[in-house]
Amino acid sequence: MDNLTHSLVGALLGQAGLKKKTGLAMPALIIGANLPDVDAACFFWLEGTEHLGFRRGITHGPPALILLPLILAGLLWGFDRWQTKRGKRPEKRLPVSFKWLYILSFIGCLTHPALDWLNVYGIRLLEPFSSVWSYGDTLFIIDVWLWLLMGFATWFSLRREKKGGDWIKPARVAIAVSLAYIGLNAGITASSESNPPEAPTGADTVIANPLPLAFWQREVITGGNGLYAQDGVTLPGIPIDRCDFTELRSKNSDLDAFLFWSRTPLIEPREDGTFALRDARFMMEGAGGEQFTIILDEVPCEGVINE
Repeated sequence: MDNLTHSLVGALLGQAGLKKKTGLAMPALIIGANLPDVDAACFFWLEGTEHLGFRRGITHGPPALILLPLILAGLLWGFDRWQTKRGKRPEKRLPVSFKWLYILSFIGCLTHPALDWLNVYGIRLLEPFSSVWSYGDTLFIIDVWLWLLMGFATWFSLRREKKGGDWIKPARVAIAVSLAYIGLNAGITASSESNPPEAPTGADTVIANPLPLAFWQREVITGGNGLYAQDGVTLPGIPIDRCDFTELRSKNSDLDAFLFWSRTPLIEPREDGTFALRDARFMMEGAGGEQFTIILDEVPCEGVINE
């Protein structure tokens, strides 16, 4: 999910009462909820689509979810000590407990892969022990309805706290409603995948792709082997089993990363004689399909004329 959603989850957990456990609890929860996305730094050294094979992997796996909170807790604890020595520690801040800083940072970190799993992009939950991608197909990567729900609840809880009212209950209610909303979307996805539209290219793969804004709708992708259809409409493509990318992958790091990440790869012939290697999940308008496309001058596929 996007980082605003991750941040709001951390903030709501704090407003639900966890921020009473220790000083600097809110930074631990909010930063912790975003911490696995430290892998976004790969954009500084990876170009093209290489980032697809790196993101949502090693920093989202079990070892990182244990070590990253430890680093964060240490930094926050050290920050509190530094402020104390300089005489700039806020008087209203609660005593800082390293144990609770670690626990809250850990809780925040755990929410991150849980949310990332909910969309169709994928996440390698067991990296580095396994590089298998997992998918929840439940929410679009940016869910405006969650923004509105959690954002309003956070504001309302903080407002009540400032006025001396019950600020914990609104946050807990919002968390319960958010979980119910996610459950509703999971049910919509399950129903869409169990009753797919006509599948002219087969139904070896069935993906109910959540749409932005219209959370109650799904774009259903069916097919397999490089031949896919969206809501029953066949997409142009070449059977993947007729292609041997082994040699080309060894020479093209973009291609290697793309094929490692892609769940529904398809090769689309273009009018200029080149080929677009795309993913059927990211071809709908507004889904940023251009960010998940590789243009190839030729493809190593049987029966395909490369000009």
